[in-house]
Amino acid sequence: MRKELHEGNRRSWNEATVAHNSHRGDQVAFFHNGGTTLHPEELELLGDIRGLSVVHLQCNAGQDTLSLARLGAIVTGVDISDTAIDFARNLSQQTGLAATFVRSDLYEWFQEAAASRQRFDLAFCSYGAICWLSDIKTWAKGVAAILRPQGSLIVIDRHPVSRMFDWNGNRTSPYTTRGEVMSSEEGVGDYVAASGQGLAGGEYATGIQDFVNSHPSYEFSWGLGDIVTAVLDSGLTLTTLREYLYINDSPPFANMIASEGHWSLPPDQPNMPQMFSLTARK
Repeated sequence: MRKELHEGNRRSWNEATVAHNSHRGDQVAFFHNGGTTLHPEELELLGDIRGLSVVHLQCNAGQDTLSLARLGAIVTGVDISDTAIDFARNLSQQTGLAATFVRSDLYEWFQEAAASRQRFDLAFCSYGAICWLSDIKTWAKGVAAILRPQGSLIVIDRHPVSRMFDWNGNRTSPYTTRGEVMSSEEGVGDYVAASGQGLAGGEYATGIQDFVNSHPSYEFSWGLGDIVTAVLDSGLTLTTLREYLYINDSPPFANMIASEGHWSLPPDQPNMPQMFSLTARK
């Protein structure tokens, strides 16, 4: 494990999480009023999860985790950030949506869960999670170890092709680094503020302005082939692989067009995948 890099990310996420949630308004009221942060794409992939045991990997501050609980699942959320897990636990208590939240380095949690024979019907991994994984093969093996027979993995995230380009469409990042770290002295940014209403999950609040993170962060670029191969090598059987020519919540590039809650490139520009999803079964 890249423990020192993971710990650096923990510190960076602790600081960023405070800024992120400062923009999300009254989240208790949002959930009391029936709100959900899951998109139609996730709901389609999940299907009926009532009564299933679900682990939400890299759950952040728990909004998606509690949305899974609202669907009737027995949910555990795991994240490395102390601040995020504290927030998630408080939100669970205040909304009455039951979920278990665990503060842990994900790779350490995989080892502990496998050793204590914790098993789940479904592992869920979504939006902005894959790029924080320092070892995609060990991650996939960890997922396979904590799934029950016939259990499933569901991943939906930004497409690695889309991640190569900056706001102005310039190619600035590699498609894959195959485990080589990409450091950022700026740390985890306030992408919730940048998205405006897109990631608020309810009413957007002004919150913290001009956020500057004092802790650097460390990301990893994994290509679609890296991810799929790791899943297959773990012994899981791939059941679906989809690419989406649009993205949810907020645009990653200038001049994108909003339509039905999605953001797409203008029709006069060549298209490219913005998100991908995969499902696999043990």
